Amino acid sequence: MKHQWIWNLLSIVLLGVGLVAWILLPWYGVLAVAVLLALWLLLTRNGRLALAAARIGIASLPQRWGASSVIIVGIAGVVGVLVAMLAMGEGFKATLDATGSDDTAIILRGGSQAETNSVITRDQVPLVSSLPGIAKGADGKPLLSPELSQVVSLPSRSDGTDANVQFRGVGPQAWAVRGNIRIVEGRKFGAGLRELVVGQGAQSQFRGLEVGKSIKLGNQAWAVVGKFASGDSHDSELWGDAETVASTYDRRAFQSITVRTDGKAGFAQLKAAMDTDPRLKLDVETTRAYYAKQSGQLSKLISILGTVIGTIMAIGAVFGALNTMYAAVAGRAREIATMRAIGFRGLPVVLAVMLETMLLALLGGVLGGLIAWLIFNGYSVSTLGSNFSQVVFQFKVSPQLLWTGLKWALGIGLVGGLFPALRAARLPVTAALRDA
Repeated sequence: MKHQWIWNLLSIVLLGVGLVAWILLPWYGVLAVAVLLALWLLLTRNGRLALAAARIGIASLPQRWGASSVIIVGIAGVVGVLVAMLAMGEGFKATLDATGSDDTAIILRGGSQAETNSVITRDQVPLVSSLPGIAKGADGKPLLSPELSQVVSLPSRSDGTDANVQFRGVGPQAWAVRGNIRIVEGRKFGAGLRELVVGQGAQSQFRGLEVGKSIKLGNQAWAVVGKFASGDSHDSELWGDAETVASTYDRRAFQSITVRTDGKAGFAQLKAAMDTDPRLKLDVETTRAYYAKQSGQLSKLISILGTVIGTIMAIGAVFGALNTMYAAVAGRAREIATMRAIGFRGLPVVLAVMLETMLLALLGGVLGGLIAWLIFNGYSVSTLGSNFSQVVFQFKVSPQLLWTGLKWALGIGLVGGLFPALRAARLPVTAALRDA
């Protein structure tokens, strides 16, 4: 009894390791496994017997459709939830990764990880503007935008509850520094005026941000004069004149400076000059690198959470598949015993039951992936970013995620069909024929 218990535990551990290895297997590894299996099925006697037995079982699926649908629906649920969770992390990461470029750089106080804990004094701004590597505009002035960020609360469009929004004060060169931002409705805000422009993502998620309306921020009325589109995380922000924002919230320093550089060579010049200037204890990195770093922790957390939830659901789906396939094997005891009596050995029978289960798992995986793609791909939501304000982004159901979901489905089918298949192979022929 003790040895049997140890053997069962070892079997479960090996199955778990095998399932993890299967999930992590790259596409060419899966293709190699599929090709080897196909060759074995077509070129060996046991393989051809397994195919013949599998055809018999698959042909009887319409008579067992109610029980078989339990496997399909269970696995579809696992794949749908898993793909949706991972698509959320993928979409958030893609939005922040799309923010910034290699031709723009963000300057923060030395050691600061984000704008929220950075302070740049006003006397440092002209020192930065004189450094080499910063691109010049048509007027010959350096393209840089001293900026500050204020988190404000606005009612969400969905239920009216307050949520945080990033209110960014930008310098007059901000539009030239970030060339991807364009006004799609209304106009830009005026210097020295309590006017703001809103990102299209923020307008879709929060109330009162339509062009022409007025909202109260910092106990002051601000007129919404325009809407902009950027295609990145800035779509979630409100923009106003930096000096006006600073006076409204009594901010005597900036938090960051965003500059346009003369390409990679210009960035290298700027970084070298900043590192050697003892008056500037500041850090500089490309905006692409900065925003990619900001997305890392949250997207990883979402990915881990999705995997954990998917694993819990997968365990349930495995038990559902086990119960269904055990019932199917018991219901087909006479059929399986007859096949074994006429020459089908244990291995072909095992493979036949496994192929049947994998087919049902494949159908469930395709169904779950299709549902996730139809419902969630491009679905807009918002979540807290690194500055504790809402970042609007879209779920991104990529082919890679669908492929991952399909591998999970096949892995569940593999585990769920293994033990019933072994039971079918060990079924006593005489007892099965007599009981049937």
